Amino acid sequence: MDIGGAILLIGVAAVAAAGLLLIIGLVFSELMNSDIPHRVANRRKLHTVHGLFVGIAIVGRILHRLGVCHQVSFIRWFVACFLTHLNPVPTGLRVKDLEFSGVPVRVYEPTAVCGGLRRGLVYFHGGGWVSGSIDSVDEVCRHIATESDTTVVSVGYRLAPEHRYPAQLDDCEAATCHFLSLAEAEFSTDPRRVAVGGDGTGANLAAALCQRLARREDGHLLSPLAQVLICPALQMADFNLPSYQQNHAVPILFRGRMAFYFLQYLNGDTSVGQDILEGNHVPPELRPCFKEWLSPSNLPPECLTRGVCEYPTPDYDGEVYHAVKAGLEPEVSPLLADNAVMQKTPPTFILTCEYDVLRDDGILYRKRLLDLGKSVTWQHVTDGFHGMMNFLNQGWLSFPSALQVVDGVVDYMKTI
Repeated sequence: MDIGGAILLIGVAAVAAAGLLLIIGLVFSELMNSDIPHRVANRRKLHTVHGLFVGIAIVGRILHRLGVCHQVSFIRWFVACFLTHLNPVPTGLRVKDLEFSGVPVRVYEPTAVCGGLRRGLVYFHGGGWVSGSIDSVDEVCRHIATESDTTVVSVGYRLAPEHRYPAQLDDCEAATCHFLSLAEAEFSTDPRRVAVGGDGTGANLAAALCQRLARREDGHLLSPLAQVLICPALQMADFNLPSYQQNHAVPILFRGRMAFYFLQYLNGDTSVGQDILEGNHVPPELRPCFKEWLSPSNLPPECLTRGVCEYPTPDYDGEVYHAVKAGLEPEVSPLLADNAVMQKTPPTFILTCEYDVLRDDGILYRKRLLDLGKSVTWQHVTDGFHGMMNFLNQGWLSFPSALQVVDGVVDYMKTI
């Protein structure tokens, strides 16, 4: 090798080494900003998984700034290629990829002999409206289908930033109504025993869909029999609830990241992110009503034991409000729906995790439903963190505690 070639090789190696050191430094810095309490299930493994996700996000951010690709696109690609493991379909289950009204779906049908029509579940994956897929919840849907003898339909709705609200909700509605219309004829499923559900932002879509259908009062259309809400994101009015304060830096969902996801869902204007976190987007005339529904006094006493700060009344910024006002509507924030709509929603299963910024969204939704005399089943995982159910049967990424969450859904489905 001549001197010029050697110098070039050394230069390339030096740049690569510098880039690697930069990524390692950024990952280390992010890890130092995280806070995983000692009581979290599988704490050490969560540290490792969080470090991996942070590294992926940082590489995506670098590629985005270099103009190579969008950060979200890189994360989706990496997760699909390296972190999503599809196992062979087990005996006793039939799996088909179809389209319902133009929306991709995957249908899971138990093949065991059934004495009558089966129950059904239309499931919406989480992922902040920007990521996640049918594949990412494949193991979850398989487990629910086989263990509860349920026909499960997993919906591959459109994602942001390519598609903004209400595209995701529209897709969920189209797929759900399509399934209800042919459940009995094509899938031996009782359309009067079909629930909708999801995790995280998928649970948001399930709750919003139930409210949308309830508003229509169309007697010719069947509606879901129940809603299954797992660690649901239900409002973007208050990011200073006790669970947001206590779990602001607990992986895999940080407080600031949840605000980012809401903004991606609405319009992608992340410049107002800090204003959203501080509450500057809520008009003074709406605050009394929201305070009644979102007050920490509505939470069980044990939710306050890890400490809560009372923040001063934020300054209202009209420009910020007009940029995100759709986010305060019930179709984005189902927890902020009026009583008349809440009264029409079906029986509800809510699962919350103690170490999740969204814990209080689910608990406050339960409180509102109970105050209206609605049927609510609540399961609280005292050592759980956000997104833990999606680590079910994921090879080296698996968390044993994920089974507890999924089995909670299985037990509830057996009751409908």
